[in-house]
Amino acid sequence: MMPKGRRPGPERPPSAVKPQGLLSRSETPWRQLSSRPVYSNKWMSVREDLVALPDGRTTIYGVVSCGQCVGLLPLLDRDTVLLVRQYRYVAGRPTWEMPTGGVHPGETLEQAAQRELAEETGHRARRLRHLSTYHTSKSVVDETAHLFIAEGLRKAETTPDDTEFIDVRPFSLDAALRMVLRGEIVDGMTVIAVLLAARRREARHGHARR
Repeated sequence: MMPKGRRPGPERPPSAVKPQGLLSRSETPWRQLSSRPVYSNKWMSVREDLVALPDGRTTIYGVVSCGQCVGLLPLLDRDTVLLVRQYRYVAGRPTWEMPTGGVHPGETLEQAAQRELAEETGHRARRLRHLSTYHTSKSVVDETAHLFIAEGLRKAETTPDDTEFIDVRPFSLDAALRMVLRGEIVDGMTVIAVLLAARRREARHGHARR
């Protein structure tokens, strides 16, 4: 006899019940069996790993390690951003983007962000607000990006990177957003930062109207 209040329904077969503590294949970590360095310079390294898969097979996996990087969207005021333009060798063309760069050994994320801002725009920020932390590639590149909004900009004496040839120009945030939506800004870090900044501004204005 069925207990009161309970409706009949299909029972899950025993195989569909996941025992506590048992991981599915999609959750099972791959195990590194061996690793050998292939190439390195001061910006990146490449290694080749022998990896054990969840089903017992093994495979070769190439990994490009770039470490941590920072990107910051500099705000001259609430609705105006500074973007930089430089020739990108791999893309084969100049692109508009926000200041970005790698984190040097011994630097905090904030120190790296202030250094990149100064090197690429000649400014420092009184405030850095965290926007996002994410993996730039989920496949073969080991790189974590940390995005900030830079506010309270002031001119700063700095030594530019001698391999960078940069133009700096202010844009309205709306113009930067249109450049993202039209595919004119193609740098992934800048795309994410502009979309998040625009979304935050929209949410803030929405609360203000209530």
